[in-house]
Amino acid sequence: MLSSLTSGVTGLDSFQEQMDVIGNNIANLNTTGFKTGVVDFADAFSDTLQGAGTSTPAMQVGTGVNIAAINSNWSQGAITSTGVPSNLAISGNGFFEVVDPVTSAKYFTQDGTFSVNPSGYLVTSGGDYVQGYTGGSTTLGNVQVTSNPANSALSMSSFTIDSQGHINVTQSDGSTYLSGQVLLQNVQDPQMLTNEGNNLFSNFQAAGANAALGAPGSNGLGTIQSGALEASNVDLSTEMANLITAQRAFEASSKMITTSNEVLQTVVNMKQS
Repeated sequence: MLSSLTSGVTGLDSFQEQMDVIGNNIANLNTTGFKTGVVDFADAFSDTLQGAGTSTPAMQVGTGVNIAAINSNWSQGAITSTGVPSNLAISGNGFFEVVDPVTSAKYFTQDGTFSVNPSGYLVTSGGDYVQGYTGGSTTLGNVQVTSNPANSALSMSSFTIDSQGHINVTQSDGSTYLSGQVLLQNVQDPQMLTNEGNNLFSNFQAAGANAALGAPGSNGLGTIQSGALEASNVDLSTEMANLITAQRAFEASSKMITTSNEVLQTVVNMKQS
C-alpha cells in the first residue's frame, strides 16, 4: 500500500510541475522570441521482488515518476512584420549578442525589439547595447546608427538594415554611409543556455558558443529581416490539450492516494476488530 501512496505523491508533484510549465507557455503566448518549455518524464526506481533467472523474468514494481528534464523547443516562431526599421528578426539560426551598459555582462537574445537611443546606439527594450561592427570598420563594439562623423554638416534622414546586418544610413544630402553591421552568434547546444528573464540568455560558453561573432548568412547563421519580429513558438491548441491531459493525470494520482488511504484504513479497522 505504501508503494502506491508513493507513486501517487510522485505523480502529484510531477504533473503539478508540468502544469506550471504549461502555464508559463500560455502566459508567454505573445512574448517575442519565446521558446516553448517541454517536460520529459521518466519512471522512478523499481523495487525488485524477484531477480531475473535464466528462464524467468524479473518481478519489479515501480515507485512512481520523475521529471527527467524541462527543455525548450527551439524551433523558429513566425516572423511578423512591424514596419519599424530597428526591429530585427533572425530567419534561421543565431542569436543577437547584447551588453548590459551597467555591468558589461554579455547576453544572447532572439528578441529583436530594438530601438535607437538618443546617442544613436541600437539598444534592446531594456537598454542593453546590440553588438557588431562599428562605423565602416571591423571593430567590434556597440552598434551605432549615425551619419558619417567625418562630415558633421550632414545629418541622418533615414536608415535601413539589410539581410546581412549592414546599417545603411541615408544622409541629408542624399548620400549613403555604412554606419555599422549587426552580427550574430550561434551555439551548438541551446538547451544549455540559462534563461535570465527579459528574453536574455547566459551560460553560452557551456552551450558551445562560437569564439567570435559572425556575419548573418555565413557559417550556418541565419539572415536578418528588418522591420519584423519573431513571434513566440507557443501553439495554444497543443498547450490546452497538454493542460487537459496533465489535469486528468493529476486527478488520477490524487484518486490513487485516496484509494490507498482507504485500503490502509480498512487494514487498521481489521486489526482493531
